[in-house]
Amino acid sequence: MKLKRFLVRYYPPGITLEYEKGGCLRTRSIDLLDLTPETNIDELVAEIRRSEPLITESRADQVKQLILRLQQKQGQQGHHRFCFFKELKAHILPLTNVAFDKSGSRFITGSYDRTCRVWDTASGTELHTLEGHRNVVYAIAFNNPYGDKIATGSFDKTCKLWYAETGKCIHTFRGHMAEIVCLAFNPQSTLVATGSMDATAKLWDVETGEEVASLTDHTAEVLSLCFNTVGNQLVTGSFDHTVAIWDVASGSRVHTLIGHRGEISNVQFNWDCSLIVTGSMDKTCKVWEAVSGKCVATLVGHKEEVLDVCFDLSGQLIATASADGTAQVFSAITHQCLMTLEGHDGEISKLLLATHSGFKGTAELSEDLGRP
Repeated sequence: MKLKRFLVRYYPPGITLEYEKGGCLRTRSIDLLDLTPETNIDELVAEIRRSEPLITESRADQVKQLILRLQQKQGQQGHHRFCFFKELKAHILPLTNVAFDKSGSRFITGSYDRTCRVWDTASGTELHTLEGHRNVVYAIAFNNPYGDKIATGSFDKTCKLWYAETGKCIHTFRGHMAEIVCLAFNPQSTLVATGSMDATAKLWDVETGEEVASLTDHTAEVLSLCFNTVGNQLVTGSFDHTVAIWDVASGSRVHTLIGHRGEISNVQFNWDCSLIVTGSMDKTCKVWEAVSGKCVATLVGHKEEVLDVCFDLSGQLIATASADGTAQVFSAITHQCLMTLEGHDGEISKLLLATHSGFKGTAELSEDLGRP
């Protein structure tokens, strides 16, 4: 194994190692979830070296500098003020989705006008128009953290893969029998998962464009899916009221999570892959153990359907959005409701929990080990 470079993840804090093994580029994460500005860096580096053979003595100082950078970031207090910045009107029909790359320097928009557009965030300049779909472009994503590819899923039953820098279409994934409504890259950016109204999810090879697996145990539409942070499991949520956990390597079902009495609106792993949270039209949110598939908590309080659910990046909090016009924040540990957010006049369909530390969002830097 040959270490190629480090990737720094600011929140939740961690370092990703890119290394070469058997001619293939692989990644391995060192999660530093307990890092604080007071952590003793020398002791932490020594602990990392004992458990990670890729961190040799010659690399120890580099790791120390990266951890110091993470500590400095934690010590920064964010005082963000949000104001209107820019209005972009380029699509001729309503938007369906929006997604940023990892750095936030670019974002993409999907639309009923059958296109996806790539934008420069700072200037608002349109960089590319991704054309070729024959129906609504509904699901879109960058292959973060790399950000060099874009996937678009359409009501035309296809998913397309594009180069982010040029806007050139690389592959068109064909095989679904109905609209594609959700998609995701795995963390290694080697696979794209798509979910469809045909009650299946599929895995596609990014390099070859070939279908790797068809996941067919659901009996109704697959409306949401998510890879875990390791990339070895995929979770899917369906209108059949169930959630399925799949082994990515074999394409086999590991667990079926049964307990909701309504359609599943969203599913998500927490950061360390130990828990799964699900939201449902039955007005509840459930928390499940990823290893056993056991339901450990049912979070109640909404008067109408739960339309979205998410963990914060540390996995300590869970937020829910509902058609009753409120959002709720729960402790992922005690499962108690910490607050109810009121003020919207209509349903809340999407939400995102920022970090509760001194700064918000994520950033990633590359440390190229090949430079002198």
